[in-house]
Amino acid sequence: MKRLLFNELVNWRDSSSRMPLLLRGARQVGKTHLVRQLGETFKNYVEINFEKTPELIKIFNQDLDPHRIVREVSLILNQRIEVGETLLFFDEIQEADKALLSLRYFYEDMPALHVIAAGSLVDFAIERVGVPVGRISFLYVHPLSFIEFLMAKGLKNLALQIVQQQPEQPFNEVIHDKALCLVAEYMAIGGMPKVVQQWVSQSNMQLNTTVLQNIKNAYEQDFAKYAKKNEIKYVDLLFKKIPTVICQRFKYTQLTTTLRKRELEPALHLLEKAGIINQVIHSIGNGLPLGAEVDFNKFKLIFLDVGLTQAILGLELKDWFINVPVAFVNKGHLTESFVGQELLAYANPSDRPTLYCWCRDERGSHAEVDYLLTHQQKIIPVEVKSGHGSRLQSMRLFLQVHPDSPYGIRFSIHNYSVFDHIHSYPLYAVAGVVENKKRLLDYISSK
Repeated sequence: MKRLLFNELVNWRDSSSRMPLLLRGARQVGKTHLVRQLGETFKNYVEINFEKTPELIKIFNQDLDPHRIVREVSLILNQRIEVGETLLFFDEIQEADKALLSLRYFYEDMPALHVIAAGSLVDFAIERVGVPVGRISFLYVHPLSFIEFLMAKGLKNLALQIVQQQPEQPFNEVIHDKALCLVAEYMAIGGMPKVVQQWVSQSNMQLNTTVLQNIKNAYEQDFAKYAKKNEIKYVDLLFKKIPTVICQRFKYTQLTTTLRKRELEPALHLLEKAGIINQVIHSIGNGLPLGAEVDFNKFKLIFLDVGLTQAILGLELKDWFINVPVAFVNKGHLTESFVGQELLAYANPSDRPTLYCWCRDERGSHAEVDYLLTHQQKIIPVEVKSGHGSRLQSMRLFLQVHPDSPYGIRFSIHNYSVFDHIHSYPLYAVAGVVENKKRLLDYISSK
């Protein structure tokens, strides 16, 4: 499967001003597969996995001279490493702090050599040793988006039309119903690459459930790698409980009445750093950037992937295939989480994306807008409606008190439409509201 991020890797490969590249993202979102695909475009590809071959960490203990490191790696692995013809990949680099630090010297002393590093827990290593600003570039990897899912299924024309479709032009109902069934299919399995690959090749839900359970187990096994011994039980509790409260105003008392915030908050930050959860933070939304006016005590949480969320909850998945509208109605918070997952997947991959929401708590007037986007320097409120309901009181209130916002966006099971400053998009069309559509169009046309 070719990923949306692959074009960024090609651009990095061809850039005369490239720096060593560090891929960041949770476990099993496809970082290694992406690099191996890029490696196929080189004459030579050399991969070191510091988890599988920890003895190679010793190479970096003497000093961080890249010429010596390259020479010794080449001798030990019996592989040629030539500037301009070789891609050198350090995988699971969080296991080798000095290898992470060496990236700076690859930039300074061997800038022409193509070097990529990745690691499922690399953010913890960055916290330990830091990374030099202006010496390393970053790309963030997420689960497959819905557009990537369509491309994996060979539905290029539908993917292209969704990205290009304007809200004033509804789809033919037959096409709309088909696309809605496809997004329900995605909701059932999620976007983890191994799961999507399994589903595309065999469409076996039982096998997919097994793959998701294996991913869940791998995440649980990682707890001991980044949590202190006394924190593991709190991380495990949050991992199992957060899926029950996604897309709700988060309070620690929702999860347990026997533990306090001071005990659970560090564990929450650990899961966030591991890429397993994402915060949706309240912003006043009066101006840009959205992060300038936030209240970090008001936030919601979404999980890394809707398929993984359901695996943890043990939900029955057959409803996504039997009665699509009812499935969306019954799983409203999961639907809202899907939209957040999509927004993250289409964000600028060079920056760590942040999701924002808006809420107003006044006596007799409580209002919430699910997400806030920016488009052409304007703030756009977004609401997700899982069923047929059309009441958008919170969005209308936001538009009333934020006159600089030209319109709002609703995602629902309805077809495209525009009415009274509300642009309605179907749930399958989150890609249609992203600001940089060229990136998506280039990806689709390159397949």
